[in-house]
Amino acid sequence: MSLVRLNIKGISYSQTQNGAYALILNEVDGDRKLPIVIGAFEAQSIAIALEKEISPPRPLTHDLFKNFADRFDIVVKQVIIHKLVDGVFYSSLICERDKIEEIIDARTSDAIALALRFQAPIFTYKNILDKAGIYLKVNPKKEDEDTEDSILMDELVTNELEPNEPRENFQGKTLEELQKLLEEAVANEDYEKAAHIRDEISKRK
Repeated sequence: MSLVRLNIKGISYSQTQNGAYALILNEVDGDRKLPIVIGAFEAQSIAIALEKEISPPRPLTHDLFKNFADRFDIVVKQVIIHKLVDGVFYSSLICERDKIEEIIDARTSDAIALALRFQAPIFTYKNILDKAGIYLKVNPKKEDEDTEDSILMDELVTNELEPNEPRENFQGKTLEELQKLLEEAVANEDYEKAAHIRDEISKRK
């Protein structure tokens, strides 16, 4: 199976579920985006790693892992999102020490937070992107602006998040209705909702 390289496009705050975020990954040589729903802590860790000017006074969990790995000459070479089951993405860290390679299972949000700290590339398999990738219509006026997906640093670093609200239930919808809702969610840039709808569609295929 061929690998597809991904970049981090941004982090979008959930418009339907408090305390949840959608991490937006973009294929390097294409137009598809891969939204992955992550928690507030992981979103904060990823955002801090992206914002080079911000340095927490004490190491976050992923910073501690990086410091530990550096001390023992362990390098994360790459991250591979290798499986998608019932809307859950599974990832692996490809690590190396003394020229010996090891593969370590990791949550996708943790794997990406570490990939940023090790400056390691992120990949997924083509069949996963074919199944879960979303095409977005780009507004030419916004093409050169960096506003499509924003990294919400102020909210991530300083705000106290409210308890999660129940997620919208899509089980009673037909495939045609789900497809329409997916298009509306993408048009509104509500990637977290789009990810949930996409997962429901995938379950039925």
